[in-house]
Amino acid sequence: MYYNTCYTSFFLNKSGSALVLISVLLLCIAAQVWPILPVASQAVPASFAFGDSLGDPGNNNYIDSLSKANYPHNGIDFPAGPTGRFTNGRTIVDIVGEFLGLEHYLPPFMAPSTTGTAILNGVNYASGAAGILDSSGYAFIERIPMNQQVAQFANTSAEIMQLLGPEAGANLISKSLFAVNMGSNDFLNNYFVPLSPIGNLSAEAVNSLILSTLEQQLTRLYSLGARKFVIASVGPLGCIPYRLTFTFAENGECDQNMNLQIQSFNAGLEGLLNQLNSQLSGSHFVYANAYDKFFEMIQNPTEFGFTTSDVACCGAGGEYRGALSCTPLVSMCDDRANYVFWDPYHPSDKANVLLATTFYYGDTNYVRPMNIAQLAAMQV
Repeated sequence: MYYNTCYTSFFLNKSGSALVLISVLLLCIAAQVWPILPVASQAVPASFAFGDSLGDPGNNNYIDSLSKANYPHNGIDFPAGPTGRFTNGRTIVDIVGEFLGLEHYLPPFMAPSTTGTAILNGVNYASGAAGILDSSGYAFIERIPMNQQVAQFANTSAEIMQLLGPEAGANLISKSLFAVNMGSNDFLNNYFVPLSPIGNLSAEAVNSLILSTLEQQLTRLYSLGARKFVIASVGPLGCIPYRLTFTFAENGECDQNMNLQIQSFNAGLEGLLNQLNSQLSGSHFVYANAYDKFFEMIQNPTEFGFTTSDVACCGAGGEYRGALSCTPLVSMCDDRANYVFWDPYHPSDKANVLLATTFYYGDTNYVRPMNIAQLAAMQV
């Protein structure tokens, strides 16, 4: 269970919209205490998460991958220490689980203990370096791409049916939340990498290929009984410390070429979700606008309680510390709550809190046609 020891609340007024209550543990964060968000009554019976290193809870610990985070300084603010999460504390998946009132954080599918009744609260399939395309992240050797994650859920679904029976099992799945945060590696660790297997395609053709592949994957999840989906857009990859370092950015200027590609993809993604909402009977696809919210945090860090938005807290190499990821051998900042980025690629726990809160309670500037709280409450 989640326990709440200290927190404060503030109101954020954005563009004249209604006041949105955001529970953020500012005092705890300032004191470097791991912040735990308020417990809600359980809003859904279970949640199933798909994605990459932004959501990986430790699946890559069990495969021969070069993309792992089960060592310090990762997890320095997480109660269990380094678990394989690519951040100092919690992922967005963890925090949304708290808002949903789930009894436990979603276990990694690959863990041997993720079987039997342990799966009835939900499962996390996310894998560092994974992409929508099977080829994405190829430089990291093993990873679990979206196609394989969907196949893993099919196995989970069959086990749920055995545990609960077909009717009760189907009911649990239909009322559960399905979260997908995938696509970054299709660009960062595929299309924009020299000698990429898709590097000969035009920008438009790449977006079309990724979106058509994702459509097949989401449709497959629907055929397995999923009805409530939240799909996050790809963030502003041209602004991460890794990209700033290798484009020799001046004064933290983002790579506009990469960001324009991502913006075009995200527009297509939202269009795809609108299409699926109209085509798949009883489905509810929600678009979570991670790009705009995270870009605001990067461009105006002090507005969100940060001081640094272009340098990794834990990393090394150049003025942005973006060449080497977080390991015990590289330096770590002392004031983690002041940094948007934990490492050259991933948000800090505090940044994840702000993103998850926006997705869960936010207005249609950031999550549409409804937020996660509204999606969870919908009857199917």
